Amino acid sequence: MRICIPIPCFFGDMDFTDAIRTVKKLGFDAAETYNWKGLNFDKVRETCLESGVELMSMCTTEFNMTSPEMRTKWLDGLKESCAAANKMGVKRLITQVGNDTGAERAYQHESIVTALKLARPILEESGVTVMIEPLNTYVDHPGYYLWQSSEAFDIIREVDHPLVKVVYDIYHQQIMEGNIIPNVTKNLDCIAHLHSAGHPGRCELQFGESDYKVIFKAIDDAGYTGACGLEYHPTMDSIKSIEEFKRIYLH
Repeated sequence: MRICIPIPCFFGDMDFTDAIRTVKKLGFDAAETYNWKGLNFDKVRETCLESGVELMSMCTTEFNMTSPEMRTKWLDGLKESCAAANKMGVKRLITQVGNDTGAERAYQHESIVTALKLARPILEESGVTVMIEPLNTYVDHPGYYLWQSSEAFDIIREVDHPLVKVVYDIYHQQIMEGNIIPNVTKNLDCIAHLHSAGHPGRCELQFGESDYKVIFKAIDDAGYTGACGLEYHPTMDSIKSIEEFKRIYLH
């Protein structure tokens, strides 16, 4: 799999295009970001082309899909985000589904499915894939609706469109349910991107309870050809942290 460097995690204080060049100097060809507003689209695209670093993903502007009343706002945000993605050459957008509203889960589930079905023309016109993300509710996102990977996969199969997928975050799902390798390898048809971090602490992979060498090998052996973002908070200098990752996991 490709390894993707989330710029806000490591180089958030650096000029964005300088950060892209730093990613290349460190030996990687993939990066991602979250809030894209304020970026110079032309400059980012030009820097990516020059450096050979793909800006793989960023986030939508709106995250509320559990409430039908917010659907138009979410779809408008998706249109705006897809337009920005096209200008920078980004092919994937991450969207959270929103907090649990307190309504019946079946009602909220259907609201998410409906929003994603209505998004299909927007995605087809732009060629951008949107990825929903299950998150942990115990540590980082109390009150969030979508915490089970199985429900995320059910949603993708109900929507049934090649541009609607899951970003599977190993850190979040280790907290919520474990069983990482079977859950990923049996659902690769639904997964477009991975995230990783060590738990507890959302730190470097080697400091957590999960054996990422075993996880990465199993996912590679299963035929995954996408990328995994190192979405953690470095406990050491950012460059040293990435170099340590390379030493441990890429050699």
